Amino acid sequence: MFWNQPLRLRHRLRFRFRAGPSQDDPGEAVKEPERTQEHTLPSFAGGQHFFEYLLVVSLKKKRSGDDYEPTITYQFPKRENLLRGQQEEEERLLNAIPLFCFPDGNEWSSLTEYPRETFSFVLTNVDGSRKIGYCRRLLPAGPGPRLPKVYCIISCIGCFGLFSKILDEVEKRHQISMAVIYPFMQGLREAAFPAPGKTVTLKSFIPDSGTEFISLTRPLDSHLEHVDFSSLLHCLSFEQIIQIFASAVLERKIIFLAEGLSTLSQCIHAAAALLYPFSWAHTYIPVVPESLLATVCCPTPFMVGVQMRFQQEVMDSPMEEVGDEKDILPPKLQDDILDSLGRGIKELKTLEEINEHVSGPFVQFFVKTVGHYASYIKRDTNGQGHFQERSFYKALTSKTNRRFVKKFVKTQLFSIFIQEAEKSKNPPAGLATIYVRYKQVHALNPEENLIIKLNKAGLVLGILSCLGASLVANFQKTALFVVHVSGGVLCFGMGSFYMLVQTILSYLMQPKIHGKQIFWIRLLLLIWCGGYVLHMVTTAAEWSMSFSFFGFFLTYIRDFQKISLRVETNLHGITLYDTAPCPVINEQTRLLSREF
Repeated sequence: MFWNQPLRLRHRLRFRFRAGPSQDDPGEAVKEPERTQEHTLPSFAGGQHFFEYLLVVSLKKKRSGDDYEPTITYQFPKRENLLRGQQEEEERLLNAIPLFCFPDGNEWSSLTEYPRETFSFVLTNVDGSRKIGYCRRLLPAGPGPRLPKVYCIISCIGCFGLFSKILDEVEKRHQISMAVIYPFMQGLREAAFPAPGKTVTLKSFIPDSGTEFISLTRPLDSHLEHVDFSSLLHCLSFEQIIQIFASAVLERKIIFLAEGLSTLSQCIHAAAALLYPFSWAHTYIPVVPESLLATVCCPTPFMVGVQMRFQQEVMDSPMEEVGDEKDILPPKLQDDILDSLGRGIKELKTLEEINEHVSGPFVQFFVKTVGHYASYIKRDTNGQGHFQERSFYKALTSKTNRRFVKKFVKTQLFSIFIQEAEKSKNPPAGLATIYVRYKQVHALNPEENLIIKLNKAGLVLGILSCLGASLVANFQKTALFVVHVSGGVLCFGMGSFYMLVQTILSYLMQPKIHGKQIFWIRLLLLIWCGGYVLHMVTTAAEWSMSFSFFGFFLTYIRDFQKISLRVETNLHGITLYDTAPCPVINEQTRLLSREF
């Protein structure tokens, strides 16, 4: 096992790399303090509860000695009538939380000044589910020396900006009275977690201030809502970020060292997010408590954050040097990442713009190296996929890319991703095309009631047409004649109505969204198809209608070139003309598959 010497970075953040166990010799299995099967913080479409608990953790002096121990002094809600198993699980959770609220140890003294810190930690259950603790540590109001306390919100949802604002409101109310917190948190608990880009407004009464309305808005891009890449950029150079990324991709051991809890948790979350759409699947502790420092001796891969005060203990742990981080990634792709990161970075203003700017080049790296994976998953008659690993990496023409991919396919990052892809069953091409078209029209016309209704009707007709095609394909007329013919009527009949609805939509959207030419082409194809609806008994007519359907789908090509398919549909502009892209509010609802 090998380490490199720690690098001294700006703002007193350091990181260390340790080579993970080889793929041939994984090493002895150990019990890890915190382990996830897939470290990507949960992403929710909306409708979930905001939080499970609000806790206040204070320092209480031990009965013997001068040390303090963190203790929960306030809990909302108090749960009663729990089953025995539920009660034991709750006790384990509540016993672990104080340790992560005060990871610095037990040696404290009363203070008159203390800068407040906002940080987070992740607790992982045996079943792999995760709970996130959002913490605000500060010195409570009052005269004279006093000890800091922590407000901690426990939730299953990863959205740091949103919970930071909630902690602001909790802190403001706690300075007045604990009793004022209850109605606010009760209202929050009853409210549904908003969908991406949506806002929840809470009504709250504060003595001497009256009724207040608090708006909580989720970012549009939900897959980066738990990340703040600006902290990583503030502490590290682009070259150092690439070194961290390279070590994480090969699942090595990475230790972040910093004094501030906020810096540690934000930077380690950002480093894990660089792996998207892959997920860190090993030990993951954003802030390691003093009692868990032995984690750095764990022989399996980990990504942990350690406060600078424990630097010497980390240095004293067994380690040897590695220094090959710059040689892990293909040189040309490293240069591409550096160019993309540096281009226009000073012009970015909002956190969302920064997050998208930083994440994009690393996603493109995976697209260029392993983006062709779907073509090498061969499916059997039951739909189960089988990944053709050798053919997959041999398809790469670049030797440096192939050398990297040969190593990457052996990692758990890639294995978990491919296992999910093998299990997932891709929707039929026709159904996928109809669904993507529905999402595009919906995003382009979010407030046009007539278009929205026609678009939904088109989706239903298209699905029915695909169902008919499936019946025709799976039930031959020599075996089940009635089912086969019913499928043909459903396929061609509903398909003709689908083309009619889409032609009407094209008419309503021109010339604002696209040109008149595409409307006329679709109208001609509709007329061609409609002329044969009454003559479906002949084979020639069936083939003619099939070609008209195929031709109608081909008219979507230019439209689909104006969107990007990732997990969401992102419009490049507010029309489908060949114009320069402009900022738009994108439709964020998830598509059916998880593709690049």
